[in-house]
Amino acid sequence: MLRFEQMQGNAFELPTKIKHGIGIIKDIAEDVKDLKVTKPLIVADPGVIDAKLIQPVEESLKAAGIDYKVYDGVTADPDLEVVANGTKMYNQNNCDGLIAVGGGSSMDTAKAIGVEVSHGGPVLEYEAAEGKKPLSERIPPLVTVPTTAGTGREVTLWAVIKDPAREFKFNTGGPLIAAHVAVIDPELHVSMPPHITAGTGMDALCHAIECYTCHYAQPTTDAAALLAIEYAGKYLRRAVANGQDIEARYGMAMSAMLAGISYGSDSAGAVHAMTQTLGGIIPVPHGAAVAATTAPVMEYNWIGDPHKYARIAQALGVDTFGMDVHEAARASVDAVYQLVEDIDAPTLSELGVTEDMITRLAQEAFNDPQTVGNPRDIDVEGYERIYRSCFE
Repeated sequence: MLRFEQMQGNAFELPTKIKHGIGIIKDIAEDVKDLKVTKPLIVADPGVIDAKLIQPVEESLKAAGIDYKVYDGVTADPDLEVVANGTKMYNQNNCDGLIAVGGGSSMDTAKAIGVEVSHGGPVLEYEAAEGKKPLSERIPPLVTVPTTAGTGREVTLWAVIKDPAREFKFNTGGPLIAAHVAVIDPELHVSMPPHITAGTGMDALCHAIECYTCHYAQPTTDAAALLAIEYAGKYLRRAVANGQDIEARYGMAMSAMLAGISYGSDSAGAVHAMTQTLGGIIPVPHGAAVAATTAPVMEYNWIGDPHKYARIAQALGVDTFGMDVHEAARASVDAVYQLVEDIDAPTLSELGVTEDMITRLAQEAFNDPQTVGNPRDIDVEGYERIYRSCFE
């Protein structure tokens, strides 16, 4: 059954061509040529470069005679300076396109560089907030190559950048920031260590759960979200346990991509309001923070849409036969708690978050625009309640 909000008018746009398959990274030069790019800037972090994950990209470009430059200044939670330095390198070397290789940080950085190049000003001016400028120009041709299976940034219409002055991570986005081509090759994921696999996989699952249940959900995004949940429930444990399990890696790559599609053009809910603001205050891995908070938020939220949470339980493999809708909805919460335990995800305490931070964290989460999409009404007290439950 459709919600009232879903009948008030929705739009769905996917400007990104999606290519996926084992070993397809070797053909990336053809994608670059198709975009009429003659000198791309490869955007990656030092860890991705040290792991030689950009090597197949470089080999493909060299074999095709395509010149390129590499920007290796990406950091976790990229900030305004990281973006500005990348923009400077792009302009100084007369680049005409971008290739982002890595996780969400590399893809966010590349998108934000694209905003600065195409708009001629700092990305901060284009924060998705009241009083700021909307994007008006398409970013230069961008090919995204995810090496993790979590953020779905290869297909989302968003980038998240940190403003150190405010200790705040802000969004910028819309169809004009989306990648032109996403190249998803699960062979690039097999070197991910278990804890990264766990955190990024929980981020994918959380995107799907939040976007399936949020006020902005619509049939198109629901379909993508449900399959993303099903794939995560089936493959995440296997991918954490055996990094060389290529079927599991492929399944989680598809889960992340589908969850990214489920984001649509809007936002998620309380988990991402909590973890995005938390990451602006202290350096915590986003995926690990998501893993620590998803089930507690679901425990708070399920009453807001029990039928959808019951469907989540089924997607996660729970046998709901004989359960009423409320029992099945609560079973979805238990299933996620069990998954987090099975993959040995850290708690907020283990991530360095302390209970004396709850008051500030709750207020910052409430101020985050993603609060609006949450399926259950939530105020500062509600966020405090969820944060306290994370420490129990």
